[in-house]
Amino acid sequence: MVSKTKLTVRYAETDQMGIVYHANYYIWFEVARGDFIKQIGISYKELEDMGIMMPIIETGCRHYQGAKYDDEIIIEAYVNEMSPAKVIFNYNVIREEDNKLLAKGTTTLGFVDKKTFRIVNLKKRNLDLYNKLSSLK
Repeated sequence: MVSKTKLTVRYAETDQMGIVYHANYYIWFEVARGDFIKQIGISYKELEDMGIMMPIIETGCRHYQGAKYDDEIIIEAYVNEMSPAKVIFNYNVIREEDNKLLAKGTTTLGFVDKKTFRIVNLKKRNLDLYNKLSSLK
């Protein structure tokens, strides 16, 4: 499954060169990841209410061309890899006007207990959720 999140680049997201500041891509990845999770029928808040948190443990982004103010962009998000302890999401940032790939990114998130912040085995903790996520690879 690939979710698609549409955004318009805001002026505040650009830098002195007139292109999107690199750190803003990670904010977009978070928005796209939240949309992805909602599409499988759950929200981050519901995960936290279940006692599960998903902190970022690794990120990366390769920039090919800069997005500019007022560009309409699509952020594709999909699960690349899944284990009982972590999930790896991949992202494609595409300018809608010409379907140009602007950047590719990745985030690795761990599954931890909300109270102890210790790693949890999602397969043992919530088999239904684990099966939902792992079936989307």
